[in-house]
Amino acid sequence: MPKKNVVHWFRQDLRLSDNPALSAAIKAGSLIPIFIWDEDDKDTHALGAASRVWLHHSLHALNQSLSGKLRVFQGDAKTVLQQLCDEAGVQKVYWNRCYEPHAIARDSAIKQALSSSGIQNTSFNGSLLWEPWEITKADGLPYKIFTPFYRMAHLKGPRRHTLNLLAPSFSNAPPSRQAVDIDALALLPKLKWHETLFQHWQAGESAALQALETFAQGGVDTYSISRDFPAQNTTSRLSPHLHWGEISPQQAWERLQFEGDNENIEHFKRELAWREFSYYLIYHNPDIPSKNLKPRFDRFPWRQQTAQLKSWQCGQTGYPIIDAGMRELWQTGHMHNRVRMLVASFLVKNLMIDWRDGAAWFWDCLLDADLASNSASWQWVAGCGSDAAPYFRIFNPVTQGEKFDANGHYTRRFIPELERLPDRYLFRPWEAPTEVLTQAGVCLGDNYPRPMIDLKQSRGEALEAFKRLD
Repeated sequence: MPKKNVVHWFRQDLRLSDNPALSAAIKAGSLIPIFIWDEDDKDTHALGAASRVWLHHSLHALNQSLSGKLRVFQGDAKTVLQQLCDEAGVQKVYWNRCYEPHAIARDSAIKQALSSSGIQNTSFNGSLLWEPWEITKADGLPYKIFTPFYRMAHLKGPRRHTLNLLAPSFSNAPPSRQAVDIDALALLPKLKWHETLFQHWQAGESAALQALETFAQGGVDTYSISRDFPAQNTTSRLSPHLHWGEISPQQAWERLQFEGDNENIEHFKRELAWREFSYYLIYHNPDIPSKNLKPRFDRFPWRQQTAQLKSWQCGQTGYPIIDAGMRELWQTGHMHNRVRMLVASFLVKNLMIDWRDGAAWFWDCLLDADLASNSASWQWVAGCGSDAAPYFRIFNPVTQGEKFDANGHYTRRFIPELERLPDRYLFRPWEAPTEVLTQAGVCLGDNYPRPMIDLKQSRGEALEAFKRLD
C-alpha cells in the first residue's frame, strides 16, 4: 500500500539531522519538503539585508542535501499550505515551532485553518533546549533574572536528546504550479556588497557541523578567557547557524559534553542558555523589540542625532575600537561579542541615542540577526531590560581597547589608516604628538576623524539623565 503524502514545512530549522518535525514526517509517509517565503507576515520585523543573504545560501545548501527535492513557495503561508494540501492530497503537516510574536500568531491561525479543513498538523521544539513555558518560579510566574532561570533550567537538563537522521521517502506528487525557484525569491540585494560577506562564512548544515567540530576540538579549550579578545579566533561562530537552525542547540550541548565538564565548557553552555533566555523573554514579553521592559526608561531623554548615528554606523566616531567594530560589522556581517557591548554602550550611553536605533542597524547588518537576542541584548546594555547592566556601567572605549586588543591586531585590521600608529597611541590618537601622527600618515580630521564627543563629559550627562529617572 503506497504511503500517503506528508508535508514538512522548513522554517528556522534548515537541516536534516536532529530535526524532530522532519523525523516525524519521514516516519508518517512520503515526504514533501517545503519552504515558504512569507515575508509579508513579518510586518515591521522583515528580515534585514544580511539575513536575507544568509537565507539565500542556506536554502541552496538545504536543497542540495534534499537531492533537489525542496519545494519553494512565496506568499501567505496559510494559503500556500491549504492549496498544496488540496493539490497533493496531503492530510498531515509537520513543522518546528518559531517563538517570535508574529510567528506565534501566524502559526496559531494556520493550525486552526488546517484543523478546520481536516488536515492534521503537529509542531515540535526543534530550536530550543527548553520550551519558554516550562521554566517558571514556584508561583508559576516567569523569571526576570538569568541566573535563577539558568539554575532551574540546568537542573532539568535539555528536554530531549539529539535524533538520528532518517532516510526520507520522497513523494511522487507532481510539482505544484505555485512553486518557484530559490533565486526567484530575490533574497540577494541588487548591489554586490554582500559578496564580500561570504569570504568569511559558509552557510548550510555541513558548514555548521564543521564549525561545531572545529570549536569542540580547539576553541572551547580556552573559551572562558580568550572569548573576550577580538583578535583571537576562539569564539564558536555558531550564531548564524543556530539562528537558521542549520544546527540545533542540542547538538552543540551534547557534542561538548564529550569534551569534559570544565570551566570553559560550562561558560559556553551559559552562552547557549543566554540565547534561550532571550527567547524566554520575548515569549513572555512580546513587545520587547520595541518597548522598554523597565517602564521608567520611557522617560529617558534620548537624543535625535542623525549625523552622530550615521557616524557610528559608518565607523567614523574617532574612537578606534568602536570604529573597528562597526567596520567589522559592515565588512563581514559579524561583530565580536565583546565589541558588540562596547559599540552599544557608546551609542546609548555616550551619544544617548535610542537603543532601538542601534538594534535596527544590527538587525539589518548582522548575518546572525535574531529578533529575541538582538532585542534583549540591546535592552541589557541600555539598562532598560531584564537582568540588565546597571545604568552606571558605561564602557570606556579607550581602556577597553587597550585591555582587550593590546597589540592592536583587531583594530588595525579594520582601520588600516591607523596601521602605523604606535600601540601607545592607537586607542587615543588625539594624544599623539604631531610628529608621531605625521610619521604614521595620520591626519586627524582628514583621513581619520577626531573624537566626536568627550568621553568624560558624555558619561556625566548620561549618568545625570539616568539618575533623573528615579
